[in-house]
Amino acid sequence: MCDLSIVIVNWNTRDLLHACLASLPEAARSLACEIIVVDNASTDGSVEMVRTTFPHVRLIALPENVGFARANNLGFAQAQGRYFLLLNPDTWLPSGALDDMVALMDQMPDTGILGPRLLNADGSLQPSCSHFPTLLNIALESWGISRLAPQNQWLARFKMTYWGHDDARDVDQPSGACLLVRREAWQSAGPLDERFFMYFEEVDLCWRVRRAGWRIRFTPTPQITHYGGQSSLQNLDARITQRYASLLIFFRKHYGALTTGALCVALAPAILLRACLTTVRAMLAGQRRQWDYAVQYWRVTAYVCRLAIGMQ
Repeated sequence: MCDLSIVIVNWNTRDLLHACLASLPEAARSLACEIIVVDNASTDGSVEMVRTTFPHVRLIALPENVGFARANNLGFAQAQGRYFLLLNPDTWLPSGALDDMVALMDQMPDTGILGPRLLNADGSLQPSCSHFPTLLNIALESWGISRLAPQNQWLARFKMTYWGHDDARDVDQPSGACLLVRREAWQSAGPLDERFFMYFEEVDLCWRVRRAGWRIRFTPTPQITHYGGQSSLQNLDARITQRYASLLIFFRKHYGALTTGALCVALAPAILLRACLTTVRAMLAGQRRQWDYAVQYWRVTAYVCRLAIGMQ
């Protein structure tokens, strides 16, 4: 058994993946590590780059895009480490970062998951912790109320934008961009739920790890650069429609049909308003991308409305 198994799921982020892999030897200088890249049928030469430039990396090249959850599960099914690291390909890790995270976890045997501080490309803070989704939290976020008072601990409760991420504490859900998981916690909670094609799979994992009796912690050091959403930027359907679909799967799984129906009722007017505003912007700008956004929001509106009606 090695110290750390790092699994990176990639889809068409070749250059960022290259930079991420290149940063790992210095990030884990004193650890016995294995690196597993699971490629979701990229078409940008990612597979060839890994094979030629990083021959020590174990590569699982899939013939189709099976989603983030299933791809990670395929990687971790082969993992031998004491700890598992879910790592996005659009991250860059500084020297000693993984040494520090594993050392910290070794000092906290009751902690199942540890998330580090994330930075944007310009070095600014990237808020990376959230409370678990609830009907109230999602309503405040969807209607834009939380953005009116981002420093208010009650109104901005979901994304925790009032907090500077400058102290270590227990949290509900750190970002899945860089998530260190104790092997025993993974085994007690079970693998990622493959009903989540993309988004909310790490939220569901944290929920189950917490309920299995483990603590979930945030640490302000080390600091990891996360460029953010580079795969989903290439696919509006995944970025918009899939996010809402995964949110509703989470609610149905953990809160039941009644609460999910109430969520749909709360979401439908907010999404409809966003669809209308996006359509107006598209008409004024005359840009194809704006029209693509509008189409996706109309699709989500129809989807949520159908669910709201069906769950009454």
